[in-house]
Amino acid sequence: MFISRKFIPSLFTILNAFCGFMSIIYSAKGNFTEASLLIVFASFFDAIDGLAARLTNSSSTFGVELDSLSDVISFGVAPSFLIYSIYLNELGDIGVVLSSLIMVFAALRLARFNVQLVGFDKDKFNGLPAPMATITICTYILFYHNKILSGPVSEAVIIILSIALPLLMVSRIKYDSLPKPSLYAIKKNPIVFVILFIAIILTIATDGEGSFSFCLFYIFTGIIISLKNLIFKKQKPVEDELNHDQLKLKETK
Repeated sequence: MFISRKFIPSLFTILNAFCGFMSIIYSAKGNFTEASLLIVFASFFDAIDGLAARLTNSSSTFGVELDSLSDVISFGVAPSFLIYSIYLNELGDIGVVLSSLIMVFAALRLARFNVQLVGFDKDKFNGLPAPMATITICTYILFYHNKILSGPVSEAVIIILSIALPLLMVSRIKYDSLPKPSLYAIKKNPIVFVILFIAIILTIATDGEGSFSFCLFYIFTGIIISLKNLIFKKQKPVEDELNHDQLKLKETK
């Protein structure tokens, strides 16, 4: 049976949405490990659909819109329902509001991304990418919630993640996009590939526990670099103004 090459990327995008839908079903049944894993699988298909579009030279506006709609399911609705089911349902109406933040802010971030597609810096993201925010939640649930951390501490972490991650998604903090593997990309950003390689080794060596630490590393790196750039950006105009004043004084002498 002949399948148009333009359909191949959309097939992976649909698998992304399907994993998100299945995650919701498993969350409703109380199978939180399986629900978290399905969201991780969704992120894998989300990465593959873009690669497939480039390889088949079949990128399209339809594909972009379908991808965003699927992402809202897998990285918005599914993680919101997951953290609501695992703990926030015990907080009543407050739990409903807190758990909905990921869904609402993921939709806002994806809408902003779509309208900024023309002319945006492909090496940077404005705000934390929705898949990374969701993987952070899932890796925490898989390896830390009621395992390494338990009781009130673990529940407090879920509340913090449910508030902090949505805010980071719609923030103006710059996050590096993960580089596409190629000889040119490795030569251009060797340090990034070294960090990714170390992260993969640590994740394998720790049976996956290191994946949550890598997510936190990625999140805080973006925050620290943005703060550094903001501080130096404020200092530069002051230095320029001082240099300008000194130049004027020399001219008047």
